[in-house]
Amino acid sequence: MHELKDLYQEVIVDHNRSPRNFGKLAGANRVLEGYNPLCGDRLTLYLNVKDNKIENITFDGSGCAISVASASLMTETIKGKSTGEAEGIFHSFHDMVTTDSGEPDFDKMGKLVAIAGVRDYPTRVKCATLCWHTLHSIIQGERASVSTE
Repeated sequence: MHELKDLYQEVIVDHNRSPRNFGKLAGANRVLEGYNPLCGDRLTLYLNVKDNKIENITFDGSGCAISVASASLMTETIKGKSTGEAEGIFHSFHDMVTTDSGEPDFDKMGKLVAIAGVRDYPTRVKCATLCWHTLHSIIQGERASVSTE
């Protein structure tokens, strides 16, 4: 179990140091900002959605290691999915980090399980879910900035 936690921590450190899909997306047809005043995390999510498929997704901004790693992992997971699939993953991720439902299902969640440990630190859950709530809002067509407060 200890080795598994170390592996998860390595994934978070890697995605924080070298975030995937980081930067503005030229030609994005959906853009939304998210802000976590508790930790100071701030990001902008850029999507290119065509026929309810997320053809491309990027983010930029700044935040703590958990926030950046979560956004990086999210963009890797969501790219190429339908908006319906993305919503399903959002709900599964949210459940994974907010409820104590035993060990997370790696087969279902993939690398996202690296973030599951935040559920033991309630103040860090908002860091991990900021990008996800921003994604959920952008898929729902909301235009107002997302805040974790």
